[in-house]
Order: sequence, then C-alpha cells, then structure tokens
Amino acid sequence: MAPTLEREHALGVPVAGLDEVGRGPWAGPVVAAAVVLDLARVPEGLADSKQLPAARRVALDRQIRTAAMVGVGVATVEEVDRLNVLHASMLAMRRALDGLGCAVGHALVDGNRLPDLPCPGTAVVGGDGLCASIAAASIVAKVARDALMAELALDHPGYGWERNAGYGTPEHQQGLVRHGVTHHHRRSFGPIADLMAALAAGERPADASFFRQRLERAG
Repeated sequence: MAPTLEREHALGVPVAGLDEVGRGPWAGPVVAAAVVLDLARVPEGLADSKQLPAARRVALDRQIRTAAMVGVGVATVEEVDRLNVLHASMLAMRRALDGLGCAVGHALVDGNRLPDLPCPGTAVVGGDGLCASIAAASIVAKVARDALMAELALDHPGYGWERNAGYGTPEHQQGLVRHGVTHHHRRSFGPIADLMAALAAGERPADASFFRQRLERAG
C-alpha cells in the first residue's frame, strides 16, 4: 500500500514531512530532510526510501526538489558522540525544518518521538510508508546522505562508504582493521570504541573477526 495524502489534506495547513537517515552506521553524520509537498504536483511512486532501488530514489529526489519545498539538516559525528544518536537525529530534523524557508502549520514526523519544533507536530510510526510527505523526506534524506558518504569515501578509500554508507558491513570492518579509525567514525558506538581500546592496549586485530566476536558477545 502506497503512502497517501490523507493526513496532509485533513490538516488543512502547510504540512512538512520529516524523516532522518543514518542512525545505525558506524561512520558519518545523521541527515534529515523536511519536505512540504505541493498537493497539486506530487511525484508518482513515493515510498519508504528503503523500499526503492537507488536509481529510483535519485530520480524521485530530483522530482521532489523540483515540485516541493525541501530543507536538509545534518547532525555531525561529534554531535552524535556528544548527544547520542537519538538526540542528534532530533537535532538534524529541527535543522531540516528550519532550512525550509517557508511557514509550516504542522509537521508529520516519522517515528514515535517529536523533535523540538516551532509548530504543532504528529509522530507517525512507520510514517515513511504511510504519509506521502514523510516518504518524500525519507527519499531526500537518503539520497543526500548517500551522496555525502560517497564524497567522504574519496578522501578515505578502503572502507567502502560509497557502497555501505558507513554501516558496519564486512567491507567496512576490514577497512577498519587495515586502516584504523578516522575522524568520521562514531567513537561512542561499541565496535569503534572496542577497536580504539584494543589499539590503545597494543592489540592489533588480524582481521574482521575482531568485530564479529564482540558483536556476538554483545548480542
């Protein structure tokens, strides 16, 4: 079932959909987007970004940016480590809303918590699959973050960020073993903290099984 405009029409005011991506990766910032759709020019095929092929996301991102008001907000790795990833996500969503440059009467936010907002808001669990505005925001945020991670990968080859977007894939794990921790890694995340502690203690992991063993113990 595709996301609908039911909530947007029912509210009767300019509505911003809000979503973020990047809570789980071991590296890179959290990126959020806010989208106010023109209800007369809604791109076809909006869906949860995770359900769309990359090429389709990119095409929809272009259409959304042409036909809607868009704001993007970023919470840095330093903010993730200082605030924790949940609060950093809330901060990125507030920045995305602030970046819209237009008045918003209500915000529809993916999830079960609302960031600090200058307008009324509703948290919608699974909203990226239910509300067209949130689905659009999920697409914009995902495309923006993937592009950012691909750019960072140019300066930090060997981790596969252009493919894994900073998630803890085997390729990324092997990159950490070979090349160490960069300033784009989240030091508050267990696997990165474990590796840094091991290196500080003089231990040099031989391969990515270092992470697998720790993840198994943690799980």
